[in-house]
Amino acid sequence: MSWLPAFEIGFWNAWILMLYLPFHPLIMIVIDKAVGTGEIFKKMGDVPYEKGEKRAFVIYMVGLFIMIAYSIFLPLKLGTVWFYAGLAIYLVGLVMFLTAIVNIATTPLGQPFTQGMYRYSRNPMLFSGLITFVGVSVASASWIFLLLTVVIMVVQTYTVIAEERGCLEAYGVEYQQYLNRTPRWIGIPKYHTSPTDN
Repeated sequence: MSWLPAFEIGFWNAWILMLYLPFHPLIMIVIDKAVGTGEIFKKMGDVPYEKGEKRAFVIYMVGLFIMIAYSIFLPLKLGTVWFYAGLAIYLVGLVMFLTAIVNIATTPLGQPFTQGMYRYSRNPMLFSGLITFVGVSVASASWIFLLLTVVIMVVQTYTVIAEERGCLEAYGVEYQQYLNRTPRWIGIPKYHTSPTDN
């Protein structure tokens, strides 16, 4: 992996792997029309951000924009172990991402997302995004992209607090029980019960 950024515009750059991000809403609509009720964005609702959480969300969005912009100039290490290992990691994340969208689309309106990937993580879509970013980092052998991924991961922790608080307000006891039994992130044991903890 390299600390020195490679700035080469090319077709086989990391932007190919990041292309799903700007099309994320369209992907959700297409999947929802195929398997859901056509109300996926109603199901997701508004997030009640507080002041610090709004700032974290802005940093998160700026970070994503920087990652997408950088990926345009970041060559993939085609034909190397880095590329194949990164591609495998990326594909795992992408499958998780698409599965989480299917889980949202098939959840009836007015109910919390608790099935499928949501049995293992309260935030599988965000977690899967981090997995894809790690895959891109490895496929391009870029420490800088991996560092940006870590920044996104830290900032995301603050944004999910607001999302979970909003779900707790909307779904009450049912969501509290879900919080009590389900970890925030896959692979990290469940220790706390409040959306402002862990």
